[in-house]
Amino acid sequence: MNKTLIIAEAGVNHNGSIKMAKQLIDVAVEAGADIVKFQTFKAEKVVSKSAQKADYQKNVTDSMESQLDLIKKLELDPQAHIELMDYCKRKGIEFLSTPFDLESIELLHKLGLRRFKIPSGDITNYPYLKAIAEYNKQIILSTGMSRIGEIEDALNVLTSNGTDRDKITILHCNTEYPTPMEDVNLNAMITIQETFKLPVGYSDHTLGIEITIAAVALGATIIEKHFTLDRTLPGPDHRASLEPYELKAMVKAIRNIEKAMGDGIKQPSKSELKNKPIARKSIVAACNIKKGEVFSKENITTKRPGNGISPMRWQEMIEKKAYRDYIMDELIEL
Repeated sequence: MNKTLIIAEAGVNHNGSIKMAKQLIDVAVEAGADIVKFQTFKAEKVVSKSAQKADYQKNVTDSMESQLDLIKKLELDPQAHIELMDYCKRKGIEFLSTPFDLESIELLHKLGLRRFKIPSGDITNYPYLKAIAEYNKQIILSTGMSRIGEIEDALNVLTSNGTDRDKITILHCNTEYPTPMEDVNLNAMITIQETFKLPVGYSDHTLGIEITIAAVALGATIIEKHFTLDRTLPGPDHRASLEPYELKAMVKAIRNIEKAMGDGIKQPSKSELKNKPIARKSIVAACNIKKGEVFSKENITTKRPGNGISPMRWQEMIEKKAYRDYIMDELIEL
């Protein structure tokens, strides 16, 4: 099984602070994630003055504050991107950021990012999809709130405007923060894979880590999960994010699942080969047997150890003659 790409989603949990953003990078590195991801946007290019906040945002932020005012405080300017990219390079982790507008797409391309992450909210945004497609980079496409037909439409836009189909990975996702367990519908990830014959993954917004682990067992090639320094911090996404120790536990569990999946060939493992003669049985004498006696179900039986004649040859042994004397429990020979 190939290694799962684990994206530690810092998002906007830096609260506009470069210092906090670097602390988040340190946490992602310590946890063993492959990528740490932020968000790139100009608030005025993404949100109109009349746009309402999502319910989960209303619950954890100032109710009088508009969505525009909320996210404006969370912008990272170009210089901040450069600083964070350099920090990631020194720390040995890939920097990624999701663009939310056309200017941000161009900025991230100029900064040399190797891949684009398309958020669920832009899966129906034709100009946005077209702009990303023209760069023909690796694409991670989130599909929250979408139907199969909308995913197909987005793929058609991407592939007809310059992106090679084999560069696209599709993430199943639910955009409710946190996602109720009954709304996860993890089997939809399999439906996506079977429908489009492309690599799939899962962007998780549930509480805890068990759904990400299940997704890997079902074939997710990418896992994306929000994390924070502290769930009690002010801001829209902290409460639905993992704390550092949880992120570390998630990465460890995923790596264990990768090992456990194996190659699919049913055969004895190296570690258990030594147990075969101990746990399996052989045909043995059920009582003392004299040379020339006929073997029968009365005078032979099966017992451990398993280094003699296999009980699968039982019928072959019945009515054969003993060529020597046997004492009780002695392995029968041919």
